[in-house]
Amino acid sequence: QVQLAEAGGGLVQAGDSLKLSCTMSRGTFSIYAMGWFRQAPGKERQLVAAISRFLGRTYVADSVKGRFTISRDDAKSTVYLLMDSLRPEDTAVYYCASNPNLDRLRLGYGDYWGQGTQVTVSS
Repeated sequence: QVQLAEAGGGLVQAGDSLKLSCTMSRGTFSIYAMGWFRQAPGKERQLVAAISRFLGRTYVADSVKGRFTISRDDAKSTVYLLMDSLRPEDTAVYYCASNPNLDRLRLGYGDYWGQGTQVTVSS
């Protein structure tokens, strides 16, 4: 069974940076598109960023464009989310997910999900 494990969340101040990581185990990481989603209390889960397999095409939500960067290291079976200029509205639980199909992943159809990591941004 494929497992995803996120790390790197925490409590930061507005304007700070954080780098989240998500490592896959028991799976062939390179065949999956990977994505980061977030869910704030009382809100629906939303896609933050995604990256395709093979060519590494990226998609970033408008709400974080210019501040968040997604990348992947297939040799380490890890996807990263670098978050700069954090805002209080970025506070949420961040989840990584995988799907061989990037378009389906962007729609929220993850084959596998991590357990989530809390990011809290204070003003």
